[in-house]
Amino acid sequence: MKLSCWLCAALMTLTVATLFQQDLAGLFLPEGSQSQLTHAPMLSAAEPLPGPAAVQGPAAADSDAKTEADMKPYTQKIRDLPITFDMVPIPGGVFAMGSPESEDDRNEDEGPVHQVKIEPFWMGKYEVSWDEFDAWQFCRDKQVRNLNGRETDKVDAAADAMTRPTPEYELVNTVGVKPMPRQGHPACSMTNFAAQMYCEWLSKRTGHYYRLPTEAEWEYACRAGTKTAYSWGDDPEKIDEYAWYYDNSDEQYHPSGKKKPNPWGLYDIHGNLAEWCIDGYAADFYKKSNPAEAAIFPVNISHKAYEIVYRGGSWDDEPDGLRSAARRASDSELKMRDPQLPKSLWWMTEAQHIGFRVVRPLTVPPADVIEKLKPVPPAELVKDGKLDTRCD
Repeated sequence: MKLSCWLCAALMTLTVATLFQQDLAGLFLPEGSQSQLTHAPMLSAAEPLPGPAAVQGPAAADSDAKTEADMKPYTQKIRDLPITFDMVPIPGGVFAMGSPESEDDRNEDEGPVHQVKIEPFWMGKYEVSWDEFDAWQFCRDKQVRNLNGRETDKVDAAADAMTRPTPEYELVNTVGVKPMPRQGHPACSMTNFAAQMYCEWLSKRTGHYYRLPTEAEWEYACRAGTKTAYSWGDDPEKIDEYAWYYDNSDEQYHPSGKKKPNPWGLYDIHGNLAEWCIDGYAADFYKKSNPAEAAIFPVNISHKAYEIVYRGGSWDDEPDGLRSAARRASDSELKMRDPQLPKSLWWMTEAQHIGFRVVRPLTVPPADVIEKLKPVPPAELVKDGKLDTRCD
């Protein structure tokens, strides 16, 4: 990522009006315990979440599918709120993951190229918006339900119990920090843990199993059947048609969907915001693949605070960082202006270039797989056995 002017200047901060309002309420974490977070229940074919018809209304039929041939684009409604988001079907298949040595500007961690088999899933047409993310972080679903006087049912109770983040950073009157707009824009600056906890809440709220994509699923969806450096081809000169990046972004992110989509209808999969994956980063992860057969559901589970994969490049990157195979890993510099010890579990002060989009597998995985994929708070970000959370 190219170090933007505003970020350089931000190192000379003069005034920070509000730095992460600490919420002293916490969930007690017994010594040696991984987490006492409230999660979505275990899912299985026998015990799914409450049926989507119960939480979506008449439009639920578009989201129902037994086979890949039945999959359709659908619009997901968030109960009680005037908020929807679009999901696009991604067909299953086998693809060559990584970049060949002949690709311009490739990095060593993008090889070797190896075959990966991907099962069908739906993916967010756009990156998760602030409206969607704020519904979770500000408990707006609960607030509107109470305002309307609707009684709480089992679906509500399960979603209400989900852990929510502390208030985000608000950096104002800070030298070189350009105010970042919110309405109509994708959500940014959250940690990978926060993005995964949003997915947990969304699963409870909607009755569908949502999560972050694996790194393999992300690249497969980004490529959309192509084998070129970008989903539009190898020519970086066409980037202005498809992506917000350093030269055209005016040093800020932009409303979703203003550039051309990739061949499978995904907007801003290159640029605007880079996107969290569920994987931890390992430079040699591809070298562990078996060249004789396609890998099935490769994922590198990590519960670290840093070295987590994010993909796609952003408004603050040069074109080579937006290539389909380009990989990035988070590090502690993304929390450079966070004054807390330990650093925030929920937010990153230098991650205005990172957001995420959600996926929903056609086939809900077995309970043990869901359990392995559940978010766990990184131990180095838990203070005195307590996890800072938002008070209702």
